Amino acid sequence: LEISSLSEKDILVLRLDLTDRSSHEAATNSVLKHFGKIDVLVNNGGRSQRSLFVDTNLDVYNAIIELNYLGTISLTKYVLNHMIQRRKGKIVTVSSVMGIMGAPLATGYCASKHALQGFFNSLRTELTDYPEISIINICPGPVQSKIIQNVFTENLSKSMENAGDQSHKMPTDRCARLTLVSTANDLKEAWISDHPYLAVCYLWQYAPTWAWWLMNRMGKRRIQNFKSGVVRAVLSSV
Repeated sequence: LEISSLSEKDILVLRLDLTDRSSHEAATNSVLKHFGKIDVLVNNGGRSQRSLFVDTNLDVYNAIIELNYLGTISLTKYVLNHMIQRRKGKIVTVSSVMGIMGAPLATGYCASKHALQGFFNSLRTELTDYPEISIINICPGPVQSKIIQNVFTENLSKSMENAGDQSHKMPTDRCARLTLVSTANDLKEAWISDHPYLAVCYLWQYAPTWAWWLMNRMGKRRIQNFKSGVVRAVLSSV
């Protein structure tokens, strides 16, 4: 309100729990009642993970999928019904570079982002009769945020004690700007990251054998750092 020409009626804030899927239809209807339409849905809810698979309880994986994947597609379902009626709209999903590669200490997180990539890439093929409905996947690399403080660990009740240094990560405002540019230009998929993380994405895409070799070497070091309490990651993601 302070920096734009918007008025209070132009803004509606709703508290939403992605894991409470029974509330998503009502939340969608509240937005439609207030604004009359939904032009853009940005799916940006989720939590990362820092734990070895052999040490992690299965209920952690259930919670990751429930939040990162099922919660996202649940909300998408109700909003998409409206967009189909209007025959236009944009669905922007913040995935991750971890949705196109694998990394140690994030098996559940990578799985949830791979699931999002597969779901929305498949959904796009079901909407060919609606050319003005865009499905846009945003895949950021490491971005400055509070995601490390809120990661899943080996137990649902355990939190991360030390977030570590984040100065090497992309500034949040730059990631947001590039996301907006990608959305405005209807890019089907955008990798938003600095090097060397972006280079690893290209390697994983076009030379996977080399990528597996590199990730094994980097992953071994990352696991050693994790076990010794060094938080700064070789590959960290949003």
